[in-house]
Amino acid sequence: MDLYFSPLACSMATRIALYEAGASKARFHYVDGRTKILEDGSDYRTVNPIGQVPALRTDDGQLLTQNPVVLFAVADAHPKSGIGGRDAKDRNAILQWLAFISSELHKVVFTPLLDSTSNDGARQYAREKAVRYLGYLNEKLEGREYLLDRFTIADAYLFTVLNWGRATGLDYAQYPAIAAYFGRIQKHPSVARAFAEELALYGAEQERRKAAA
Repeated sequence: MDLYFSPLACSMATRIALYEAGASKARFHYVDGRTKILEDGSDYRTVNPIGQVPALRTDDGQLLTQNPVVLFAVADAHPKSGIGGRDAKDRNAILQWLAFISSELHKVVFTPLLDSTSNDGARQYAREKAVRYLGYLNEKLEGREYLLDRFTIADAYLFTVLNWGRATGLDYAQYPAIAAYFGRIQKHPSVARAFAEELALYGAEQERRKAAA
């Protein structure tokens, strides 16, 4: 498998899933989030025309995009890991969480807050929605270690998205179950490994941009 990623972007969820599944032969291809240029100097948009990460090329050559699809592809390629569900009911529960994280949190809340082209109205709308959606999530996480009864691809995605709270100024202190979950999941081995690697890559990326400015 070949994962196209940008440091600390939503593609980090797939890196986490690959590590959790024990996919030791996975290959990682850095994409500059601003220029869309790969490390070899080629244009990433020849891989994914819309320029978004993640993109995953499977061992049989199929190219997949969109986070929920990519995450399930990793899980399905490593069924013994159980990160994609143990039965139909389990899988549906994971799919439901992935849909919530992708649509309500990622797109509605965090994208307007992270996008430099957003206006004040869009950011205010996102913060208002954050109160509703984070409140819902906080309630669901009360008394739970994971979103389900164990770590799954849904947790990989949720941690990745919640990590953007650092950059957007969202304070999880008023959501104690979320704050506890985030701190706990950050120590999960596959998460800790992926986060440390991507944080270092992100730091190096920022230094290159400063030097080029």
